Amino acid sequence: MTAASQDEVRRNNLALVLRHLHFDGPVSRSELVAYTGLNRSTVGDLVTELADEGLVVEQPGASGSVGRPSLVVAPRAESAVTLAFDFRVERVVGAIVGIGGEIIARVDAPNTRTDVDPQAAIEQLLDMSHELLDAVPDDALWVGTGVGVPGIVDASNGMVKQAPNLNWIDVPLGEMLARGFREVFGDVPATFIGNDADLGAWAEHIRGAGAAVRNVIYISGEVGVGGGVVLNGQLMSGAGGFGGEIGHMVVQPDGLPCRCGSRGCWETVIGRNAVIHCLPGNTDATDIAQVIDALHAGNPRVRAGMHEVGNWLGIGLGNLVNIFNPDVIVLGGHLSALLPELKDEIDAMVGRSIRAAREQVHIVVPALGRDSTLVGAAESAFAPLLERPIEALRQSSTLVAL
Repeated sequence: MTAASQDEVRRNNLALVLRHLHFDGPVSRSELVAYTGLNRSTVGDLVTELADEGLVVEQPGASGSVGRPSLVVAPRAESAVTLAFDFRVERVVGAIVGIGGEIIARVDAPNTRTDVDPQAAIEQLLDMSHELLDAVPDDALWVGTGVGVPGIVDASNGMVKQAPNLNWIDVPLGEMLARGFREVFGDVPATFIGNDADLGAWAEHIRGAGAAVRNVIYISGEVGVGGGVVLNGQLMSGAGGFGGEIGHMVVQPDGLPCRCGSRGCWETVIGRNAVIHCLPGNTDATDIAQVIDALHAGNPRVRAGMHEVGNWLGIGLGNLVNIFNPDVIVLGGHLSALLPELKDEIDAMVGRSIRAAREQVHIVVPALGRDSTLVGAAESAFAPLLERPIEALRQSSTLVAL
């Protein structure tokens, strides 16, 4: 081997070890040997190099029945951190996430529901970043920032092509946020902008309800309805990176107008507004729990309205089962609260899909709760570190210098 190829092999092996620790948590050196297929001496050298960089630490593991507990290698959460944001229509949730996936600090703030000004959004994210970065040690390495947005995003440059429920069209969010970070913090690591449901799908695939399978659909339910699709272990993107917008598949051509400009989209019949409208009268309700309470109380109008919502939800899910043949469909946001309430309607409609495909699918709630997109945003920012650990560390920002 040439020196260059030896260096590349070593970089790949470092990445292999660090990814395993990041996703699977503390393990012994022996377990790393078994996982990587490398010899004990090579694994020892890799662990030592990662420890010298401060990314991992060796610590006592669980004690056995005899003798002292063996040492395990663990990611050191506060050594390398990312900023992660889930930019929702009505709220923004931000977090500091450490290597290994630990959420070290989090904040959330209300958002205006309509006509969210992009520059105001940038200022809000910068204010939250200050608060979050103050919560980690000064010598922590900031390795990247990830942001999930409820819209069609060109992930290659962070351009939000269209976010109907934010009234955004062609907003260069990635460029704007990177410029804002530079003005406030100076030289900072890369910023990644992604579709909220795509990030949620990836998070549920690697850390959540779809971690044991390779074909996962994640459906985000907030004001609108979005979708992310993982096929054979890879996030489906489409020709321009805009695939997976399942909330805008037309299920009722003569139905209600959608904010995307079309009519009768799936989100118009299963989105949060459709569920709230099941309540009688001109209600100011905004909480799905109020609808579920009325359903449990036996309100006939609510029961009829929710029956219709359940049918539409099942029809759409049945279409997804036929098209993608997923192992798992994860219902996020308000849809997770509807799953146990509308199980009969969902099962009836999904039962009309192709038998071979419907027998394989499981429809579940997120294992990550409301944090699926947040976790996915953090993982998008960790990607460079997990691919080339040492090089990414050299390009990161030390908080003590900010």
